[in-house]
Amino acid sequence: MSEISIGKLRDFSKGFVPAEYGQECRDEDLRRFQKGEDKTYKPLSSEQIEVLVKNNNTAEDWDRILVTGEFDPRLVRNCEFWGLVRIGTLSPTFLEYHELRLPVGLSNSTIISCDIGDNVVMRNVHYIAHYIIGNRVILFNIDEMITVNHAKFGNGIVKQGEPESVRIWLEVGNENGGRKILPFNGMLPADAYIWSRYRERADLLAALQEMTDGAADNRRGHYGIVGDRSVIKNSRIIKDTLIGSDCYIKGANKLKNLTINSSMEEPSQVGEGVEMVNGIVGYGNKIFYGVKAVRFFTGRNVQLKYGARLINSFLGGNSTVSCCEILNNLIFPFHEQHHNNSFLTASTLLGQSNIAAAATIGSNHNSRANDGEVLAGRGFWPGLASSFKHSSCFASYALIAKGSYPCELNITLPFALVSMGEDQRTIQLMPGYWFEHNMYAVVRNANKYRARDKRVVKEQNIEYDFLAPDTAEEMIRGMETLGSAIEEHIGRQLSPEDFDNYGDIDASLELWLEGMAYKRKVRILHPLRGYLWYRKMLRFYGARELKSAVQRAFEGRAPGSGAPGSGASHRRTADERSGDAIAKDIRKRYANSYRRWANIGGQLIPEPELENLIRNVCDRRIASWEQLHQAYDAAWEAYPEQRIAHALYCLLYSYKLEMKDLSLDLIRECLEESARIAEELLQRAYASRKKDFDNPYRQATFRDPVEMEAVWGKLEDISFLKDYTSEIEGYRREVQECLAAVS
Repeated sequence: MSEISIGKLRDFSKGFVPAEYGQECRDEDLRRFQKGEDKTYKPLSSEQIEVLVKNNNTAEDWDRILVTGEFDPRLVRNCEFWGLVRIGTLSPTFLEYHELRLPVGLSNSTIISCDIGDNVVMRNVHYIAHYIIGNRVILFNIDEMITVNHAKFGNGIVKQGEPESVRIWLEVGNENGGRKILPFNGMLPADAYIWSRYRERADLLAALQEMTDGAADNRRGHYGIVGDRSVIKNSRIIKDTLIGSDCYIKGANKLKNLTINSSMEEPSQVGEGVEMVNGIVGYGNKIFYGVKAVRFFTGRNVQLKYGARLINSFLGGNSTVSCCEILNNLIFPFHEQHHNNSFLTASTLLGQSNIAAAATIGSNHNSRANDGEVLAGRGFWPGLASSFKHSSCFASYALIAKGSYPCELNITLPFALVSMGEDQRTIQLMPGYWFEHNMYAVVRNANKYRARDKRVVKEQNIEYDFLAPDTAEEMIRGMETLGSAIEEHIGRQLSPEDFDNYGDIDASLELWLEGMAYKRKVRILHPLRGYLWYRKMLRFYGARELKSAVQRAFEGRAPGSGAPGSGASHRRTADERSGDAIAKDIRKRYANSYRRWANIGGQLIPEPELENLIRNVCDRRIASWEQLHQAYDAAWEAYPEQRIAHALYCLLYSYKLEMKDLSLDLIRECLEESARIAEELLQRAYASRKKDFDNPYRQATFRDPVEMEAVWGKLEDISFLKDYTSEIEGYRREVQECLAAVS
């Protein structure tokens, strides 16, 4: 049992900060950062004290109750005041939120050393100590609300005089703590990624810890804050918590050592039965219905609900998690996990992921030690009841079919379907599955993620498109892997005739590859078709950026001549540049491209630039998180040109050509082919969705087609398909304008 100490009542409100930590920490006037310091406070008048006493209020010392000129003492009833308490305007008004109306004023509350803003409702707050309350705040039915002198508000720092052992770490990506990071308010997914992945750099780890220690004040005595227009009601324990403006908290069980970011533009909500300890909540979060979160960080626009458990994890922005357990993970933005029986542990997921029901990802119970990991690229989608053996890696947009996979996996082919054979022993891999069988879903991704990005402040830039440098490089490696394996199997080089008859070759191939599963080969299904899909998508990715390069090249033409896509006339003038000159400029401008890319929190950056950035951190040329975030933004500004250069490399690679071969005729050929590919993607998107409408088993639940249409609507009315049709038509129109411009 904990020891209960006893002290003199005269010292009840004194010694918030122990004497050994200096006058600077102990001076309440220095440690309070009340909003609106232009307020003029004055002692209570004898008439005001008389009214307060008549209303059954008591004070340790009435001289330490300071008020503004607009203070109405009649609105204060049945309260105890201890220490220095400052109270703003109290006027005979009421506040209303979600049909709860309460009169302005303080009642039935014990208030210790607090600042209270203008027109606040504080009713039945049984104990509140060392808090600064903003204006028009509602505090209703709260058991305990205190801040201690060494409060850290979720930041991974230590206060004066504290041992290092009290520092709060997030053990992301690995259960044994080998990738642990320190949380701080304002942390980005890129920060967490660099800190957790580059563990061999002791100088980097030391620099990042220094930056974190410098990001927060280590002096004792900071007060908790409740921002303007926030509402907290029917909650039990709130301790050492900073709460932003416009936040709504109702029915929370326990909130301890937290920063809950909230603003008028991005208000956060915390609901019934929630228990959160040692964490930072991002702007615009919605956390309710029994959520348990311990040692955690959530980005902007995150939803946690229905009993979800988030422990020792970083959850990126625009994610929705419910009814599941997430332990020791680093998760990039746009993560979906909605099922009570799904389990995710010791994983680093690079964004746009979706975990299905009964998936047990990262359970170390099937390994000898708790140091295994899962690393998955963008678009990771493990299917129903899938489980893996540690450690496993997955390329981008891996779709894993239901199964208990008996060995470690290293799936390097992107956009692939991983499945178990009928014998439940053979591991199968179908490269390019998404393109062949579900184009609707894959092309919808970019639009879906862009539309779901509800962050008002986009502090971490994100690549939404499934065709980007990271996935393109994986497709290049996929072509090399598949191409060499097929040629070795058939005993000759592939020819254009083989590509025309790929179905016949695939039907005769029994292709198995090593290196993708521990101590066993993986069977590759339809390898040549997968090879051709990679080539086709590389050509579309490259030609799409080639179109942009042509448009940019025309930006330097004579005034009034107009760039392709601008709607201006393309009649040739003496000042206009020839198509050959455009080709020459593109060759020169995009001659060099980066081949190695890193995904840092959803933002893509060339690995050489990331390595240079890390060196600058180690050398203290980047000495703060703010400077590092500015470096991310600078890298993002350079990204569009870098992506064009990379895409042109991929385009030429798919034709087995080099940049010196980029001619006007090749530009025309590539653009014309890309228009045909764009039309094919559109038709395949329609066809893959149309399968649902034509499926007789899906139709069987309806009496007739009329009822089905009333429930589903029409295929042609699906909003995404309508938008995608407009997008493809616009692309083809711009291609024609570019072709006209370079003719």
